[in-house]
This record gives sequence, C-alpha cells and structure tokens, in this order.
Amino acid sequence: MVELSFSVKLLLVLTAALMSGTVGMVAGLLGRLDGDGLPACVARSGAVFGTTLTLLLLVLNSLGAWS
Repeated sequence: MVELSFSVKLLLVLTAALMSGTVGMVAGLLGRLDGDGLPACVARSGAVFGTTLTLLLLVLNSLGAWS
C-alpha cells in the first residue's frame, strides 16, 4: 500500500471536519424548524458534529489512511 503524505492526511482530516460541520448545521436547522429553542439547537449541532467527525475519522482509520 502506498504511504500517504502529510498534506494528503491533513486534507482528509479537513474534509472530514467540513463534512461534519455541514451535517451539524443541518441538524441544528432541522431542530430549529422543529420548534426547539436556540440553546437546544446549538447543543444538538455540537453533538452531531462530534459524532459525525468521530465516525468519519474511524472510517479513515479502518481504511488505513494513517498507516
């Protein structure tokens, strides 16, 4: 297997963070449209961001991106 350079690994992490941010913002927006208050929407967005980022990094690790 080909070793990935540092810049490619950094791009993978940044892409995962951007995807997680997008999913978190959509979750907060859906919560707001559902009638939740602002603190609940922010908490939901943060939880979804953290969960999505963790899952994406675990998938990258399973695919061998860090070895």
